[in-house]
Amino acid sequence: MKILNKIAVLSLALVLGLTIHANAQKTYDRSGIQLSVGPQASLPLGDFKDAYDWSIGGSVQADFPVLKNDLYVVVNAGYNNFFAKEGVGTGKDLGLIPVSAGLKYYFPSTNLYVQGTAGVSFLTSKDDVAADKSAAFVYSPQVGYLINLGGRNALDVAVKFEGDSKIYDAGKSNNFLGLRVAYNFGL
Repeated sequence: MKILNKIAVLSLALVLGLTIHANAQKTYDRSGIQLSVGPQASLPLGDFKDAYDWSIGGSVQADFPVLKNDLYVVVNAGYNNFFAKEGVGTGKDLGLIPVSAGLKYYFPSTNLYVQGTAGVSFLTSKDDVAADKSAAFVYSPQVGYLINLGGRNALDVAVKFEGDSKIYDAGKSNNFLGLRVAYNFGL
């Protein structure tokens, strides 16, 4: 399994590297409202990784321009399923539906951006994981890059940190590091 993971990561890096190099001179046309949809894979951090191995999910995001197509207000909703480790805790997967809003800033004349959002994450499996709360505060800073696919289409590749507040009264926050690869298109 470790060899397969390494091959997948190296293949993705090679494809992204070639695509970024081929489109390095083309700045994506970000005018108007942008929509993106795509999968996300995450790795739990800290104490959260003691009970869960990894997660897979997806999200939909809308970007609304505020200032010169460099600053956007973003609205994001998605789903994350964290796979439980065998023999730890309840042994049940944790499902989260994060809904958040925030700001995205593109560095001048580039497709590189930073984004920060905050909102609420709803638990879909509260009873399965014996959680005390059904919702938690969520915040997520991320760094990303748009790879121009031509026209008003792009591939949005982002690395993000996401933190959820406690879902157990005596617990700790649930943090994870994620990779989002989304298809981005303008309206």
